[in-house]
Amino acid sequence: MALSGKLTKKLVENLGAGRHGDGNGLYLVVDPSGARRWIVRVVVKGQKNKKGAPLRTDFGLGGADIVTINQARERALEYRRMAKTGLNPRFNAKREIPTFEEFAKQVHIDRLPTWKNAKHGQQWINTLRDYAFPKIGRMPIDSVNQPEVMMCLAPIWTAKHETAKRLAQRIKTVLDVARSKGFRDGENPVTAIKEAHALPKVKGKVNHHKAMHWRDVPAFYSDLRGRNAMSAKALMFTCLTGSRTGEVLGTQWGEIDLDARVWTCPAIRMKTGEDHRVPLTDEMLSIIEPLRAMQSDYVFEGQKRHRPLSNMSMLMLLRRMQVEGVTVHGFRSTFRDWASDVANAPREVSEMSLSHLVGSDVERAYARSDLLDRRRALMERWSNYVIGSQTNIIKMSV
Repeated sequence: MALSGKLTKKLVENLGAGRHGDGNGLYLVVDPSGARRWIVRVVVKGQKNKKGAPLRTDFGLGGADIVTINQARERALEYRRMAKTGLNPRFNAKREIPTFEEFAKQVHIDRLPTWKNAKHGQQWINTLRDYAFPKIGRMPIDSVNQPEVMMCLAPIWTAKHETAKRLAQRIKTVLDVARSKGFRDGENPVTAIKEAHALPKVKGKVNHHKAMHWRDVPAFYSDLRGRNAMSAKALMFTCLTGSRTGEVLGTQWGEIDLDARVWTCPAIRMKTGEDHRVPLTDEMLSIIEPLRAMQSDYVFEGQKRHRPLSNMSMLMLLRRMQVEGVTVHGFRSTFRDWASDVANAPREVSEMSLSHLVGSDVERAYARSDLLDRRRALMERWSNYVIGSQTNIIKMSV
């Protein structure tokens, strides 16, 4: 017969942030992030705290996505029975060891507020889902050692080396947290495998995004100018600004300051995690200003109302134009080469134009300016070159 209380399964799933009592010292704690966990408060008979008052202690019973309401009530009852007999549950409770999969999912939930965005958080758990859970997911977390970790890493270590390295790091994180919670002891097996060089050394290959030569850009841009597709507008803007695909496609009108002629891409879309100001040239403005008439939330609206173009739209346009061997991201390299070969722009100006971090942490702490005016001059010259304006031959000091 199941124990009863104030909470129901539906309430457990839907209650907002805060501490919600079930009765008899059992609480559901909902964090602002949405993570849900059980705790029980007990008073240990005959024991006192440092101030001489009865020893009242809270104990975690696990995440609500893993521990059901009935399981939480049963565990809470066990803790209360021990406390009434004078036994401290911290040292006497029988702990159920979670499986690797159960524990990894709880680690993921606990870290949701720390992810840069939802996509990164999903990628973290997906890597474990695809390569670890099928092999060690059902194993108790304290039974995962070097052979088990090797089962996950070895099959993909050379064929998918970058994925394997991320998998190793995520397995290590799960096992480290498990140790901190008292479910494991000893050295982390991922660390031991690394130090023993148990896996073969893989020479990493740097895969650069294929880029168009800067000499070919004016003719290519002229072709784009003759196209009415939204993907063409977005690609023109991407080419001129040197921005990343996600930064451009996610642009909303509230980020555009027409008076100041500046587009501020918010930190949440930036790889650096910081706001990035992009100076807008006449050509950039000529692309986006007519799009205001669509009255969309996004500057580059896709097929669905108030939704942006898909991430593949610009690449597919390149394929329709039969522009082979070039990627959208590669236009950043194209701009960087031109800035160095033609404009002779200082490195820090070129790098900041691409939203790259320049210098050490200490140097950046003292260099507060984002060199907007100098970057504006460089971007003006780049725009003039791309559209074939004769003014680009004028030597400009930046």
